[in-house]
Amino acid sequence: MITLNKWRRGFSFAPEGRNDLTMYLWFYEWNMFEAVHPGQHTGGDHVPQKTLNDNAGVLEHPDLGLCLNVTGSENGADLLLSITNKTDRTWPEIAAIIPCFNPGKQPEVAETRAFFDDDHERTWFLAEEGLVSLIRRDIHYNHTFRSAIDTETAWSDKWPTSPTNATGGILMRESTDRTWVAGIAWADFLSVQGHNPWRCMHQSIRAGALAPEETATIRGKIYLFEGTRHDCIEKFKSDFI
Repeated sequence: MITLNKWRRGFSFAPEGRNDLTMYLWFYEWNMFEAVHPGQHTGGDHVPQKTLNDNAGVLEHPDLGLCLNVTGSENGADLLLSITNKTDRTWPEIAAIIPCFNPGKQPEVAETRAFFDDDHERTWFLAEEGLVSLIRRDIHYNHTFRSAIDTETAWSDKWPTSPTNATGGILMRESTDRTWVAGIAWADFLSVQGHNPWRCMHQSIRAGALAPEETATIRGKIYLFEGTRHDCIEKFKSDFI
């Protein structure tokens, strides 16, 4: 069973008796394409309300219309995001928010070195040809929305866009000894990206199109179990495809 705990930016996840494999969910770090705040790529907001009881918790920002329910499970956690458009703008179909799934960063929390990937050799996403190594910080967009994204995107060099599209909402990393795997997945996604200062995995959650006061609900998963990327992709397919 995975145990949930609070930290300043969200919840942490640890296998029973293995705090050395703790992973952290920062909810949330970024907005994309007009979600929540105007702009193409804007900073997220710290969620002010965190409750945790019986290994199930809620992260909530009522003013922004965000509510994330998190329930610990045997191999990770079940996620359910409710997002209501509290602005007076209709968000486009490519509007998205990005939580940060990471192995921790000192001095804020203890670091889980087993899930570092400084050589960019053990982080994977799903593309047309199957599992592909995430070797750079480039953004890999959902192939379904690539035309709309290319029409709107004007990124700086800080956020390069890869020509390789993502075809599934899963991003995962094997441990240094390749015996454990950690991942994050969403039923509706816009992009995958990672290897930022928090050694993170960014799996964006597509929330658009969304009219003012309209609500979208998106299901997700945290994976954290003994196994490999191949085991994780099979669980993802069973859960979402």
